[in-house]
Amino acid sequence: MSQLAKPRREFRNINAFKDLTTYRLPPAGIVSILHRVSGAIMFLLMPFIIWMFDTSLSSELSFENFKAAFNVGLLGIPGVVWKLVALALIWAFTHHFIAGLRHLWMDVSHSVSKEFGKSSALATLSLGTLITLALGAKLFGLY
Repeated sequence: MSQLAKPRREFRNINAFKDLTTYRLPPAGIVSILHRVSGAIMFLLMPFIIWMFDTSLSSELSFENFKAAFNVGLLGIPGVVWKLVALALIWAFTHHFIAGLRHLWMDVSHSVSKEFGKSSALATLSLGTLITLALGAKLFGLY
């Protein structure tokens, strides 16, 4: 009886320091992880988002204070740091939005193949990066 049985697959534990550093995550996996990271960034920075929205719409004086926070600084933190936080929010929103559209498209069209996953993930990464760079250039006054 033991001669007819198939050999069982052998599983082993991974070494996080050795194995994870050599593992190549496919583009769809990178987009999936970044989708979660961008959602977490937007959630954690929600007080900053609400402050920006409230300050920019309250009055003309508060809008000038809002602009000064990004140009000069606020609370002892230089304006460049506030701009970098805003840039992180811009990236988080654009990536989360585009990756969400990708997931919706896959759900609606049932296009779940390895080729489509790779091409749509690369399109998501490149489009999110391009939009972030364009809006970041505007934020930092390059145009």
